Amino acid sequence: MTEPDQPDKESQPGPTEWGTPRVGVGPWAEEHPGEPVPGDAKYDPELLAEGDRRNVVDAYRYWTREAIVADIDARRHPLHVAIENFENDANIGTVVRTANAFAAAAVHIVGRRRWNRRGAMVTDRYQHLHHHDTVGEVVAWARERGLAVVAVDNVPGSVPLETAELPRECLLLFGQEGPGVTEAARDAADMTVSIAQFGSTRSINAGVAAGIAMHAWVRTHAHLDDAW
Repeated sequence: MTEPDQPDKESQPGPTEWGTPRVGVGPWAEEHPGEPVPGDAKYDPELLAEGDRRNVVDAYRYWTREAIVADIDARRHPLHVAIENFENDANIGTVVRTANAFAAAAVHIVGRRRWNRRGAMVTDRYQHLHHHDTVGEVVAWARERGLAVVAVDNVPGSVPLETAELPRECLLLFGQEGPGVTEAARDAADMTVSIAQFGSTRSINAGVAAGIAMHAWVRTHAHLDDAW
């Protein structure tokens, strides 16, 4: 298992928003006329002077990235999310962005290390990421930390997510668009859950499935008073 990744210049995320109006706030002096500029170490002097247009909640305006990560770390959920990345990476950015929204402990990418970060909309800068070469490696990582491994796939013998009791400390394991979770992953999992479908499509988007499963965990285990 490698240490959490730090984005390099070649894999820098894309713009915060795609074709949407500007978000955020302007310089502190314009937004808070007459008020002294904050001197707390959590504030970024450059953002205070130039404005903060990042894709963050208002409570984190003008904060440094490090301060934001530290604040989330203090209240992250014991929920880990893993996604296999052997063929394509179209959904990984969406998974990372959703995991960030739910304050997941970490996202684990299994297989190829390179993936398109644009879909994460810069949220990967605030989300812990780990890379593992194989499913066996991420499962071993989870076992060492006492995490239950829950595969998410619509296969015979799976337990409906709508009635399943997801463990509080767990790793949700997702496959790729089309093939779904690999057989090795299903065999290693403590349980496999499925998402109820009622239409004609064989499967739903992997990024959407991850969001549904993460929210099912939130409904069961998260304290809603802690939400923004």
